[in-house]
Amino acid sequence: MAAPHSEGNEAGARKGRQIALLIAATGLIWIGAQFLGMALGISHRWLALVDLMALAGFVLALVMTFQIWRARQGN
Repeated sequence: MAAPHSEGNEAGARKGRQIALLIAATGLIWIGAQFLGMALGISHRWLALVDLMALAGFVLALVMTFQIWRARQGN
């Protein structure tokens, strides 16, 4: 079992914080883009593109979370 403050745990915690920021930023940018798009009357095709980009951000966060989980399985 690794020490509580080992190098691997700090790297995992840092990556976890990055994932949290990615999820929060993706959600906030998506909400802001939807609000701004509706206020400016941007077409639904462009708003759908924003939806797909947000989905890509959330999928990236899921992949990064899976990487952390796999790295901890080796410990």
